[in-house]
Amino acid sequence: MPKPKPVMLDVDGVEVKRSNPDKIYFPELGENGGRKGDLVDYYRTMATTGPLLAALQGRPTFLQRFPDGVEGDEIYQKHLTKYHPDHVESTRIVFPSKRTGQAFCPRIPADVVWAANLGTVTFHTWPTVDPDNDHPDQLRIDLDPPSGRDFDAVRSVALDLLRPLLDELGFTGFVKTSGSRGIHVFVPIRAEWDFIATRRAVIALGRELERRAPDAVTTSWWKEERGDRIFIDYNQNARDRSMAAPYSARKSARARVSTPLTWDELVDVDPDDLTIASVPGLVAERGDPWADIGDHAEGLEPLLEMVHRDDAEGLGDLPYPPSYPKMPGEPPRVQPSKKVAENWDADGNRVEK
Repeated sequence: MPKPKPVMLDVDGVEVKRSNPDKIYFPELGENGGRKGDLVDYYRTMATTGPLLAALQGRPTFLQRFPDGVEGDEIYQKHLTKYHPDHVESTRIVFPSKRTGQAFCPRIPADVVWAANLGTVTFHTWPTVDPDNDHPDQLRIDLDPPSGRDFDAVRSVALDLLRPLLDELGFTGFVKTSGSRGIHVFVPIRAEWDFIATRRAVIALGRELERRAPDAVTTSWWKEERGDRIFIDYNQNARDRSMAAPYSARKSARARVSTPLTWDELVDVDPDDLTIASVPGLVAERGDPWADIGDHAEGLEPLLEMVHRDDAEGLGDLPYPPSYPKMPGEPPRVQPSKKVAENWDADGNRVEK
């Protein structure tokens, strides 16, 4: 059977091509809501009448693409393609290596729909807004469960530990499901600090959570040290790291969505209920709980005071991801079980023999 010809969609007055709408993207849903056309329609709805565009607009955005569905090959695209419609724009970013690139930077609903038709399942955004991509306007707290822990364990950390600590420090946390077993909390801040400062701020926050619940929370980068504790993935705040945008679909057979919630909703929500089929109705019924996130930006000073306290107590920086250059003050980037003390100096540099 020949493929159906592409059709042109009117997206707020801009024509966008939609192709191969019947291709199955989410096998658990199949032809009942799991086709490429269903995904494109979801993003069209959420970008034109829903709050997705507010979460993406002006931010460097990486595209996690599955042109043959979520069980097919993945393309993780950091650079905007050379050939793209005139309405699609980019923004300049600087990688940890100091190389530069031009990332996709959504401005209008048609940009989102264009990317969705390329097979984009998840939009991953930087915590910055063009043109200043050196100073984050959000802290991003990723509560990452180990294998064997379910959503309830992460929910407990978010509700019983993280939210009270943010309240004590004078921050407002905006919570969403990750689209899997985890939870993301975005904290709006004034865009006055660089990535080094914001990353250290989240390390300090994570260490305070560890002090309060050492059996439940860890900031250890090394999996061999985490046990069954919830990991605070502080490196999500390093330069060039991005997180699933609010209202992004995720790589899952049932098309789960990384969905913003109220803290009250988090108490009994089931992440499996939040899909591309259900989320538009939820938003239409009760609105967007993140609608005023930009009104709650605070200064980083309370957390930077905690950073200075930790430094004074000998708790300095923590390891960066393997792809990053060695950073000043970073400890040895080697698993503790493989570290031989005499091979490293006090600053975490390997001793040449």
